[in-house]
Amino acid sequence: MNLYLLYGLIFLFLNLNVFGQHQEDKIYNVIDKFAAHPSAEALQNLSAAEADFWRNSKPKTKDELLAIVVLNCNKAYYENQFGQTQNAISSYEKAWQIYQKQKLGDYDIIEFCLKPLGNLYTVLCDYDSAENTIKQYYFIVNTSKNYPDAQKQKFAAILNLSNVYQSSGKISLAIEVLENTLKTEKLSNSQKGILLNNLGNNYWLNSKQFIKDALQNAEKAFQSSIEYLKNEKGQTETLSNSYRNLASMNRQWQRFDVADRYMKMAEKLFLEKKNPEPRKLAKLYYEKALLFFDEQKYDESEKQISAVFKILIPNYNSKNSLPNQNQLYAETVLVDAFDLQAEILKLKDPKKALKAFELSFYIEDLLMNNLVYENSKILMQLRSRNRTEKCITIYDELFKKEGKTKYLEEAFQLSEKTKSGILKDYRSNIKNASAEEKQLLQELQNSNNAILKEQQKGDLAAISKINQLIKTQNNLMLSLKKIQSENQNYVPENCDLKALFSKLENDKAMMVYYFMGSEKLYFFILQNNRISLNNINITHLGIPRIAQFIDYFNTADAITNDISGYNHYGKDVYDLLKLPGNAIYQNLIIVPDGILNFLPFEALITEESNTTNFAKMHYLLNEFQIAYNTSANIYLNSKPVSKSKKTVLGVFPVFENTPFELSYSKRELESIRSNFKGKYLENSNATFSNFKNNAVNYSILHLSTHASSGDIEMPASIKFYDQEVLYSELYNLHINPDLVVLSACETGIGKLYKAEGAMSVARGFQFAGAQNLLFSLWKVNDFTTSVFMSDFYQNVKNDVSYFEANTNAKLEYLKDKSIPNAKKSPYYWSSFVYYGSISSEEKSGNYIYYVISFLVVIGLFLVFNPYRKWKIFTKFSKKRITKK
Repeated sequence: MNLYLLYGLIFLFLNLNVFGQHQEDKIYNVIDKFAAHPSAEALQNLSAAEADFWRNSKPKTKDELLAIVVLNCNKAYYENQFGQTQNAISSYEKAWQIYQKQKLGDYDIIEFCLKPLGNLYTVLCDYDSAENTIKQYYFIVNTSKNYPDAQKQKFAAILNLSNVYQSSGKISLAIEVLENTLKTEKLSNSQKGILLNNLGNNYWLNSKQFIKDALQNAEKAFQSSIEYLKNEKGQTETLSNSYRNLASMNRQWQRFDVADRYMKMAEKLFLEKKNPEPRKLAKLYYEKALLFFDEQKYDESEKQISAVFKILIPNYNSKNSLPNQNQLYAETVLVDAFDLQAEILKLKDPKKALKAFELSFYIEDLLMNNLVYENSKILMQLRSRNRTEKCITIYDELFKKEGKTKYLEEAFQLSEKTKSGILKDYRSNIKNASAEEKQLLQELQNSNNAILKEQQKGDLAAISKINQLIKTQNNLMLSLKKIQSENQNYVPENCDLKALFSKLENDKAMMVYYFMGSEKLYFFILQNNRISLNNINITHLGIPRIAQFIDYFNTADAITNDISGYNHYGKDVYDLLKLPGNAIYQNLIIVPDGILNFLPFEALITEESNTTNFAKMHYLLNEFQIAYNTSANIYLNSKPVSKSKKTVLGVFPVFENTPFELSYSKRELESIRSNFKGKYLENSNATFSNFKNNAVNYSILHLSTHASSGDIEMPASIKFYDQEVLYSELYNLHINPDLVVLSACETGIGKLYKAEGAMSVARGFQFAGAQNLLFSLWKVNDFTTSVFMSDFYQNVKNDVSYFEANTNAKLEYLKDKSIPNAKKSPYYWSSFVYYGSISSEEKSGNYIYYVISFLVVIGLFLVFNPYRKWKIFTKFSKKRITKK
């Protein structure tokens, strides 16, 4: 063989196998090198190496791409170990996207990617993403033949799904999943112990809802868990968790000696594990701090909090009790630690306590930036409610001590940040979103609606279809996260108080603004450029009294069967809510919260009487014209009601010759059609698609149909001729009407969240872009609704503002002598409430110009024609007499 040829072959061999390895081998070598000596610095090098692979020789083959998947899973594992939770999530997401898109195999993607990813989503409160991820790998295991460790992965899915349900408040679902698994599956002692520990936690949480035997069941479950786990190898961490849970229960029962004993046992077991995860260790120290706090050992508690900061915050200076804001990142254990630190500081330095709470709010904003799903955002917003209440209490005490109005203003701003924050953020973002982001949001909402509708089929639901929809939804979520991560700017909007006072003054209105806490109901009154703050204790008496009054509207005869009781409780709640009397202005803006969202304020009794004549009772309706708003900012930013000619798109399915027939809906239709031009979709034409196609072309959208508030499982919905539409299906309408009238039952009722309000049909229209709405708070009567609507639209035709028209129609209803007394019960007239603007557009300046010009001409004419001057004056006088 030619010597040069031999040298060439040797060089080629060395080039392929030593200097020029296959791409996947290079990637695996980098992984092996990193895994031998992992560190925070090595992580940076690993990320840089991956970027080089993509930049210099982009991975193309399945082997190369699988190597990138393995690299990202390894990187994510250590990012989590070093406390870089958000980075870990991004790396796992990248690995899963590549694995799915390229249809790769030969790798346990569940064990090394999806399981830890689902758990990390749970840690950062992204519960929807966590649930979707867990359901995806449960489906993979169930539908794949010979999946390695299939039973183990099924168990992990059930366990992790119960964790998500527990964390997101779906306690009954968590209990159901755990109890069924313990009853029906063949489990090892370790698995039984792990599930029982989770089950105990859920029983414990259920006890706070006063569920019978929940406390005893919780303690029994923890003890059983310990019995199963104490002799099992490799279960020291779960065994430690069981003891910690028992310590937590006894701490809350104030059996501190027992709690201390359990906590020491838990700590000893936990520290037996080599190199425990920093986050888990920090959580242990936080729980110790909580125990010391309840024992009033505040110095000891602060030491444990300091230990949490040292573990989780690089370069934390223990000389300062509070870290710097620029050292913080998205981490729920830090939020808990700051909240506890604030509780300690509150005892000696309330102002510094507010700074600690401020850091908690800051971290929650960071957490909110990483969320895409609405439900997870609402739950995150709810987390801050207790903290907000504590801050309001501090501000109130500081105001009473120092008399500085700024404290009341700060309290108001904090309240406003949690009030319909998701709705406000959506409205703000949708204006500035790119076309791509809008499209992704619409597709994400559509897939979510499709999942809900399929799930509603119960046992007939197609699991494979749901899984495919979840996969689609997950990919959309990842694409949205990528876009939104480039502009992570979630900052709850402050309210411009100066502008708010100015608007109230221009509207000749006052505002009563409620914040429903867990212990107190706070209410701010804003009028005459002044803000005041009051509160009532609601833990024992307040809420039951309000609920008792609202119960009068459950059925048509509840009030008529107990008129004196209604009178009494109506006055009782009026006094309880301390609504202002003898106000300068008669326009009242109410921003409700919690259960007050379902309260018809107009029907409150201002003066108790013995009369049984409903028309003669003393209602708040007689004293104020009332408009509601979901937040101060939504009121402030509302555009004036248009003065242009009104056109109506009417939806009247009627449902003739069916059990759902609305016979008086025809009367309502004719009344509106006789006064307003527009398009009226009747009977089979009243389809959802017809409504969608026409909605943007009319100033008033009127829907006279059936609606439902839903329940725990079923969302609120509204019925068109051809289909029932979920409230969330309305989000993508993107409309901007002058008014939406929902002439149907319970259109303002739905699953209630303290901060956000009711997940109702009305909310769906608010998300779609509607600013002014008239909707109902309970099941309305077909006949009386048609009477009310006729009066309402007659007022609108006469250029009366919507909120005045609502008041006038109710007063006219009570004055109508053709309506019998029984039908004048507040049940029939107070259901409809108006949410929106009370301002109207200014009349054109040209109108004033023409009036002045006309008067000038008349004046000149009269000056130069005295005979006609007398004749015109006589005519004008006669006209005035005739009008009288």
